[in-house]
Amino acid sequence: MKFGEVRLDDAVGGILAHSVKRDGLVLKKGAVLTRDQVDALRYAGLISVVLAQLEDGDIGEDAAAALLADAVAGEHVRVDPAFTGRANLFSTCAGILVSESSLVDAVNAVDEQVTLATLPPFRTVVEGEMIATVKVIPFAVSRRIVDAAIASAKGVKLRVAAFAPLRIGIVSTLLPGLKPSTVEKTLRVMGERIAPAGASIVRELRVPHETRALETALQSIEGEADLIIVFGASAITDRRDVIPAALTAAGGRIEHFGMPVDPGNLLLIGELGGKPVLGAPGCARSPKENGFDWVLHRMLAKLPVRSADIRRMGAGGLLMEIVSRPQPRLGADAEETIDE
Repeated sequence: MKFGEVRLDDAVGGILAHSVKRDGLVLKKGAVLTRDQVDALRYAGLISVVLAQLEDGDIGEDAAAALLADAVAGEHVRVDPAFTGRANLFSTCAGILVSESSLVDAVNAVDEQVTLATLPPFRTVVEGEMIATVKVIPFAVSRRIVDAAIASAKGVKLRVAAFAPLRIGIVSTLLPGLKPSTVEKTLRVMGERIAPAGASIVRELRVPHETRALETALQSIEGEADLIIVFGASAITDRRDVIPAALTAAGGRIEHFGMPVDPGNLLLIGELGGKPVLGAPGCARSPKENGFDWVLHRMLAKLPVRSADIRRMGAGGLLMEIVSRPQPRLGADAEETIDE
């Protein structure tokens, strides 16, 4: 693409690089100059303008943006018509954005003239939310560069994993110091958490904070729920503690204990009868965002969460400033509501 000042005699078909406002004449940046517009510029006293002019092998900014956006758009993603070199991508459902940072980096590494920006991977999105944008910087770009950007994606797509109306089973363990109002608040907060996903609590049990009692409850609820969540009266502190011990005794297995997200460190994920099980950290009783949300949302979209996935959550995993230890979040119900 040629770019620079061009005499009006050679300006027809060029792309105006800067808006022109003179003596009542208004031409916007990006206008492809016609013969009449060139005459109007001449009549306004100009003898030259700054233009972009396409060369062989070039493709206009809108066409280039549309090609790349269409190439990376996957399931449940809509691409709007490109304008001013930009093509925006939108979610067509509520769910979780599934994207690879390596995809974004690869596209952006091809050439500075072509860019791709997305929301963070695994971000919860709603229907109609913009999730990504492709922007072609100059007025035109070589088709070779566009093809290289598309090839760099290697077929990887940006997609949205739609939320599923899962059946949630909840077991709360009880100790004398745990107030009934805390359990009720936990259920209310949980209901609000899963409502946007269309999920529902189909069964709720309350049992003593003992391995045998919890084992029986897990076996009882397994057949009715797609996802089981255990809220312990006391936080899990070891793989041999009450909740993980009950899970393995019931015939399940532990996938991972602990996570590099704070609040949320003391989260347990496992499996029972082919269904995911979450041992919730104490902070999950609070409506504030914590590591429990990150895992729960993925599971509500039927995305598998493995040990390796948890280990990759540390970058950006500090969600609340901690001023001091060992009592960083003081309050009347600190142990019940904002435990790790």
